[in-house]
Amino acid sequence: MSAKRVFIVGGVAGGASCAARLRRMDESAEIVMFERGPDVSFANCGLPYYLGGVIEQRDDLLVASPERFRTVFNVDVRVRHEVRAIDPGAKTINVADLATGSTSTESYDVLVLAPGAEPVRPPLPGIDSPGVFTLRSLEDTDAILAAITQREARRAVIIGAGYIGLEMAENLVRRQMSVTVLELLPQVMAPMDPEMVTPAQEELRHHGVDLRLQTPASAIEMGPGGDVLTVQTTAGEHLPADLVILAVGVKPEVHLAEQAGLALGTTGGIKVDDQMRTSDPHIFAVGDAVEVRDFVTGQPTLIPLAGPANRQGRVAADVIAGRDARFRGTQGTAVCGMFGLTLAMTGASEKVLRRNDIAYQKSYTHSPDHASYYPGAEQMAIKLLFDPGDGRVLGAQAVGRAGVEKRIDVIAMAIQKGATVFDLEEAELCYAPQYGNAKDPVNMAGFVAGNILRGDIDVVHWDQWQQVQHHPADEQTPLVLDVRPPENVAAAAVPGTMKIPLGKLREHIAELPRDREIWVHCGIGQASYYANRVLRQCGFQRVKNLSGGITSFKMQP
Repeated sequence: MSAKRVFIVGGVAGGASCAARLRRMDESAEIVMFERGPDVSFANCGLPYYLGGVIEQRDDLLVASPERFRTVFNVDVRVRHEVRAIDPGAKTINVADLATGSTSTESYDVLVLAPGAEPVRPPLPGIDSPGVFTLRSLEDTDAILAAITQREARRAVIIGAGYIGLEMAENLVRRQMSVTVLELLPQVMAPMDPEMVTPAQEELRHHGVDLRLQTPASAIEMGPGGDVLTVQTTAGEHLPADLVILAVGVKPEVHLAEQAGLALGTTGGIKVDDQMRTSDPHIFAVGDAVEVRDFVTGQPTLIPLAGPANRQGRVAADVIAGRDARFRGTQGTAVCGMFGLTLAMTGASEKVLRRNDIAYQKSYTHSPDHASYYPGAEQMAIKLLFDPGDGRVLGAQAVGRAGVEKRIDVIAMAIQKGATVFDLEEAELCYAPQYGNAKDPVNMAGFVAGNILRGDIDVVHWDQWQQVQHHPADEQTPLVLDVRPPENVAAAAVPGTMKIPLGKLREHIAELPRDREIWVHCGIGQASYYANRVLRQCGFQRVKNLSGGITSFKMQP
């Protein structure tokens, strides 16, 4: 077999992993990687933490240098070389050497596109003013650090409250800066469901971040001295800032693909098959620029995450080397941390399931990350979404201070293997008092969902309560029963509830109406489950459990 000449456009996660994997699979291939920036493989997910001083040395962000690729993998890495055009018919690319300004035409056998995604720059007046930054590369990071120093920056406005926006907020606060976050939507972290990010919004405000939801920026103005910016909002506010960070999201960089006539998908990303091959059989594409299949819904989607990009690079390399590798799709497993709080998710959110008209049931559980009798236990909230027929797990979200990502990782694998909530019940996970519980939070989520599907309990949710609470009390309006101890009720109670502690329920059962639906709640949903079982076995047929108890009630937006 003659040696292939493989060109890879772009490094970082997808391109770099493709190059390294291909060399391991094919020693004879000529592999050339073109990167228009100075760094071929760097940890872009670590950039906010370098800005905040958590990562102290810039070089720690360099995953692999061009020299390492040359010496270890025999890959010809050409940094500061920009591929400006592709001729698929001739199988050539036009390359500009950004250092010298010269251009050349190079012939390939196989081309891999890994251009990544570019930050969205909304069309606001003043968006290109000095002091307005996006964060994508180490060069962006250098520019932000220089501006902080030169401007003696003390005030920052961040436009957007996704992963980058929240991580930047934390790290600029760490630098003792006053931070305002503007978000178009009524919640932070748009991929998650609104009630699951309520703790994050509270945490931001607790640490002094001026979080303004449903508050879009309308313009950015430069002050008379050139150092102070003013961010205008659609509400008519004028917010002074020494620094503005644009974090409104990213979009796939598809300029080269469009120019080459490659097919784009409905989401705007490069269309690929499950072997990462584009509409041209000699051109592959990987990473944030490609449209992939959502593992749960089966619909096309864009998932700009490093994990899927790495796996896509490996799949493309294997296929180029002659193996029958395939990318399964992605379920969007992700995690974000700030101020000690962790948010994580996998699979479909409730919003996505509704949008795709997919039937689902949901449950909420609140469990300690390890045995409550061992010091330092922290409660986490888990929202589980599952098929109401066979119990197949469709998605999960969790928020808490410890052990959150571990549980989402377990559920992510469950989704990938087509597991059900009954499998979560049986999951055998590590247990010692400092690490977990004999009934792990994953098990607890499975138990609650399993109880629902077996018919042992009917559940309702606080968003349903919000829809009926303003109706006049009559036979058609559910009675809400609080079965917590009196001291807990005194600390926080849901308006308009009847209060009977669980331990007194049997002796007061005659006081409850049998001709009216009863919705029972407690602190986290466990005692009210016990109450539901008592009532149902005493002949109450219209009794339901408010999932997650008052803890979930407090999370409602």
